[in-house]
This record gives sequence, structure tokens and C-alpha cells, in this order.
Amino acid sequence: MFWRTSPVRCRISAAALLIMLFSSPLMSQQTSQPPKEVVLQVDHVSVCGANLDALRQMFADVGLAPDFGGPHGNGITQMAAVGFDDGTYIELIAPIKPGVTAGAPWAKYMSDEAVTCAWAVGTTDAAAEVDRLKKAGVQVSAPEHGNRKRPDGMSVEWMMAGVGSGTLGSTLPFFIEDLTPHAWRIQTSASVQGAPVGGVANVVVGVSNLEAAIALFRKAYGWAEPLTETQRDIGKLAYFPGEPVILATPTGGGWLSEHISKYGETPVAYLLSASDFGAAAKKYKLSGTKTWFGQRVGWFDERKLKGVRLGVIGQ
Repeated sequence: MFWRTSPVRCRISAAALLIMLFSSPLMSQQTSQPPKEVVLQVDHVSVCGANLDALRQMFADVGLAPDFGGPHGNGITQMAAVGFDDGTYIELIAPIKPGVTAGAPWAKYMSDEAVTCAWAVGTTDAAAEVDRLKKAGVQVSAPEHGNRKRPDGMSVEWMMAGVGSGTLGSTLPFFIEDLTPHAWRIQTSASVQGAPVGGVANVVVGVSNLEAAIALFRKAYGWAEPLTETQRDIGKLAYFPGEPVILATPTGGGWLSEHISKYGETPVAYLLSASDFGAAAKKYKLSGTKTWFGQRVGWFDERKLKGVRLGVIGQ
């Protein structure tokens, strides 16, 4: 049933309704609320190097043997990966032809043996994420199609877009949307099946200006202020509780300062989650155990990883 009302009465009712809405406490709260908080889910992290076989051997030497994943559709790079049960993975990237890197997003990192170079988060709607970031005033590129041919001949496809300035995924993560099933892109590697590590938990990003980096992440994702603490062997850290990123800035000289000076702001370490930290420490011979924000952190042998800092975090 439809009710009929006179035109004058409609106008009065509508005006009254608008006055009530815009003067109500609820509307005032809604218009003054900060941007909705975005929860990030790590998709994968990357290590670049000059030779894929050498990268694969490095990780095999610490008990994380990768699987060959095939060439990327750009015709320049190829990859191998350590895939975990939670769908995250460590991607190893190197040129198909030695020394031929022109046109690859991380070309400048592939002249060295091994460099932590990028990180990515997942999305189910790349176009919507581009729109959201633009409205937040954050630099973002248009989504681009990517693909890779697996060793079995199957093609996996995705859309991805870079966020912020600098190299793709260097400070703010680039995001990736699967066009084919995620399980086609990555599967659990045999080397970590049943292992006491479960996936990529945290990405440590080296930054020159901690306060500026904090402001950038808060602008992009609507997060509250982070917790901070100082670790003597790395510098000052900022952690957004519940999120996968830890920002790190040097408080003096040392390896972090040298890394930023050479490569700019990039991921400087990756932390794997531990279902049993003690078991992980024993299995992988972790060293240098410290406590970060109430969680124990231990490290794989960085000499075997040619300087790549890979650790485990957990209770």
C-alpha cells in the first residue's frame, strides 16, 4: 500500500528530517570519524638476486628449500618460492638471462647476490583499493595485469598495483588480486610441511624518517599510533598492533644505516610465524634471540643467506 501526502507536507517533513539528521550526535560523530581502519594480509615477500639457482641453494642451506615457479610474463625474470600453509610465501626473483634486468621492477637489486626487495598484500578488488587510496590522498598506480607460466605449463594470472613512491613494494606494499585461484599461484613447499613455522608474519621496513613513515602508513590505512621501542642491534622500531609491518630506523651506524644508504627505503627483514618458537629455534639453529614487543625473535644464519635477514617470531 502507498500513502499519499500533500506536496507541501512532504517538503516540510523532508526539511525537518534533514535538520534532525545533521544536528544529531550520531551524524556529528560520523562526519568527524577518521578513515576506516584497513587490516593488511601479507601475500608474499620478495628476495632479489643475480642468480636463481644460487638463491635457491641459500634457502635450502637453512632448511627452507624453495620450489621452482617458472618465468614471469615480462620475459625478464623468473622465480622460485617457499610456500607456507597459510598461503603466504617467500619469492626469490632473478633474471632469466644473467645480467639482463632492464625493464624489471626490481632491476637495481638483481646485481647483488641477495637483497630483500619488496612485499605485497592481498586484495579481492584491486580497482576498489585504488579508489580508496586515491580518496585517502595516497599515490597509487593503475592496476596492471601480471602472469607467470608454471613448470607444468599452467598460466597463473593476477592484477597488481604499486602504492606510494619508490620501487614497487619498497615501503608501502603493492597489492595483488588473483585472477586465477590463489592455490594455482602458490602451494605449501615440501621443505616446510609439518614444520614449526607457519608463514610470513611480519615485514620489517627500513626507513630514514620514522615519524614521516608512521604518518604515511596511518594516512594510507587509518591506523592508530604505533607502539615504539629501541633494539640496540637495529635501531628504533614502530609496530602497529595486529598489523604485519614493523618500521625500523637506525639510531646510529650499523647494518641498517648501510642498507638504507645503499638501497633506499625497502624491507630489511622478514619474520616467519612460529607455532612453537622453541622447536623452530632448535630446528633452524636460530641465533640472536631478543624480545620485540613482547614476542621472541630469533634469526636464521644470515651468512648462509648472504646477508638476507630472515627470522622467526613467536612465544
